[in-house]
Amino acid sequence: MQLTKEQLEHFDREGYLFFPSLFSPQETQKLLDAVPELYSRREAYNVREKGSDAVRTNFAGHLVSEPFARLARHPRMVQPVVDLFGEQVYMHQFKINGKMAFEGDVWQWHQDYGTWLNDDLMPTERAMNVAIFLDDVNEYNGPLMFIPGSHKKGVVEARHDLTTTSYPLWTVDNDLIAQLVERAGGKNGGIVSPKGPAGSMILFHSCLLHASSSNLSPWNRVSVYLSLCAVSNHIRRFKRPEYIAHRDFTPIECLPDDCLLKDYPVDVPWKNGLPPSALQTSSVPIDEMRKAA
Repeated sequence: MQLTKEQLEHFDREGYLFFPSLFSPQETQKLLDAVPELYSRREAYNVREKGSDAVRTNFAGHLVSEPFARLARHPRMVQPVVDLFGEQVYMHQFKINGKMAFEGDVWQWHQDYGTWLNDDLMPTERAMNVAIFLDDVNEYNGPLMFIPGSHKKGVVEARHDLTTTSYPLWTVDNDLIAQLVERAGGKNGGIVSPKGPAGSMILFHSCLLHASSSNLSPWNRVSVYLSLCAVSNHIRRFKRPEYIAHRDFTPIECLPDDCLLKDYPVDVPWKNGLPPSALQTSSVPIDEMRKAA
């Protein structure tokens, strides 16, 4: 799947691309069927909502579940990012966000690169998210919201919010959000929210400001996020556990395009539980660790 000139121009200008119904219902259902078993596990990689047993985020599902291991190597998700960067990519992070019916909490306004820079010492913003909807996304079940063009601002000042939700995030001040929304068009396009059927895909810049409201509807909104990073831009610190910020910088080798419908062999090293190494952290930058060794 190669991006057209028009798509490249749109991405440069707006900071995102939306591909409605890119995956078939059969492909999407294969993934959705694998979610309950993953969410049922009592492992550190399942972050649950405050005061609820509902899963907010499942990390590293591609190391546990074969269907998601295949999605992590899907050319429709990986190749556009390779084309944009002109370089091979590795999996920095893999998330299955479960904004569950009646229980899915907010995601505050933030830039993903702000977290990757502050926590992981990722050198530049040569990383981005590619997301696939596993449920239909509508205006009621907490869709993503973007501020078009906000990636042009680069990295903005953020604070570490440890209290609003069950997952800490580097969030952006409301005054700056209001300014950027106004600059992007105010009530006339200053915030956009791609919505569509299950199987739709979004690709967005790591500096694009985004958020989502709570899900008060009776419909789940489960989405999978591949955070793909240029290999040369790999993180320089392991402050977060490996199940959140991965340490294997091996370039992704894509499977054939029908990999969600055929059982191509894939490695799932954490299928039977997290290894102790997946929980280890260090605040020392990699270069200093190597010197000490």
